[in-house]
Amino acid sequence: MGTISTSVFVELKFWLLLLFSLIIPFGIYFALLLKRAISRITILFFGILMIVLSGIDIYLLRQLANIAKSTLAVTDDVFFVSELSVALYLLPALFAGIGINMISHVLTRHLDDAEKCFNAKDSNQ
Repeated sequence: MGTISTSVFVELKFWLLLLFSLIIPFGIYFALLLKRAISRITILFFGILMIVLSGIDIYLLRQLANIAKSTLAVTDDVFFVSELSVALYLLPALFAGIGINMISHVLTRHLDDAEKCFNAKDSNQ
């Protein structure tokens, strides 16, 4: 049987949550802002990555909530077990929405180009 941790904030899962919910997504945004030209494949990749990161965040939040129930620290309960914990799910939802928007953008552009190509071929016949 495992030992009871004194706080969720010393757990590796907490630090992974910070990595996957703040550092990597904002790194993606920063990289995208620095680029003057970017391929559709890259945008598609980053969109999918944002959705995957959101899933990892939700998994880690649930794991930390389970750990927080067994710790003695009151701050763990405030952040991960109380009603405030619902607010922690807003960030993954935001990132998933942005990822879906990025994928939708790539698909819409592709379909616009395919339609223009079809119309050009159709008008030549």
